[in-house]
Amino acid sequence: MRRSFGRSGFTLVELLVVIAIIGILVGLLLPAVQAAREAARRMQCSNNLKQMGLALHNYESAYKKFPSRRGGTVGTNDAARRSGNFNRVSGFIPMLAFIEQSPLYNRIQAGETDSTGPIPPGGPAGWYPGTGPAYYPWTVSIPAFQCPSDNPIANASHGTNCYAFSMGDWAGGTASPNRFNDNGLVDRGPFGSQNVRKGFSFMADGTSNTIGMSERVYQGNVGVRASTGADLINKFTAINLPGVLTNPGSCLATALGNTYAPGIQVKARFGILWTDGQSERIAFNTILGPNKPSCAIDANVNADTIGGVLPASSYHTGGVNVVYMDGSVHFISDNVDTGNTSIGPFPSGASPYGVWGALGSANGGEASTTIE
Repeated sequence: MRRSFGRSGFTLVELLVVIAIIGILVGLLLPAVQAAREAARRMQCSNNLKQMGLALHNYESAYKKFPSRRGGTVGTNDAARRSGNFNRVSGFIPMLAFIEQSPLYNRIQAGETDSTGPIPPGGPAGWYPGTGPAYYPWTVSIPAFQCPSDNPIANASHGTNCYAFSMGDWAGGTASPNRFNDNGLVDRGPFGSQNVRKGFSFMADGTSNTIGMSERVYQGNVGVRASTGADLINKFTAINLPGVLTNPGSCLATALGNTYAPGIQVKARFGILWTDGQSERIAFNTILGPNKPSCAIDANVNADTIGGVLPASSYHTGGVNVVYMDGSVHFISDNVDTGNTSIGPFPSGASPYGVWGALGSANGGEASTTIE
């Protein structure tokens, strides 16, 4: 008599049930894993800003003033932009020696000669080379200037940045009409120009009530064109909108949700040249809240706008990291109070732009900068 033995194993139904359970578990766990990774990236971003806040304090301790947001030396207006830096050196360059980048800083200050001739101490223009070989210090992407939640794309001739200097609550005069001279530069924030250096004494509102730097999403390098309707507001700047100087809130009308409306003229310039001190390259203002659209008053194809609304922005959910001038790092909500954005900025006195504007002005005398 034969004995039969049943085969052990899963039936098709049981196998499908197991697969379904695994799929459900993966679906439940994946968002948690992604959230944990973003939390780690946000923390690293916060640490980068903390490092820059410390660098600002160490610089001030050494020179009794903070670095200029835009400064440098004058050069001959030569086509190659190599005889000097045309008062366009960004504030990141003097900070290099205080963020463990002394060899790079020393090389810039020493000057050098490449295959086309001499480059003076202090370096060429921040957007050099117009022609000719790349200038090595300008090609370096500094790790401390990169937010891990962002994804800047470096190129062969220029390094990138994901952080910006505060101009305070000022939209007009963010650069001089002469792009090679910033005598007309007016910032309400803690940073000045090569002609107006600011220190702790300028910050009558207190360092714990004044924002120094923030995140701003890397935009890349896209020339002027009409928006397709899919252009993200943190990746482009709307242009030729002079009305934002007297009514900054009008910039909001350029967007439909998180994209610019079809047909709006836009360009992308922020983050592609950490060495160039023009506002569109390395600055933001505290008028419209974080992650709102950007608007320049003119149609300049380059990053040479003479005014505009340039909000902070990030890929972190709900807001941006900022570092105050006392070195503390805070997370500012997209919904921070911005007061009355339908009126133009004031050259002095209290900011009209609520708590956000008050945090930008270094000596506005506002009654409160509480964000909670």
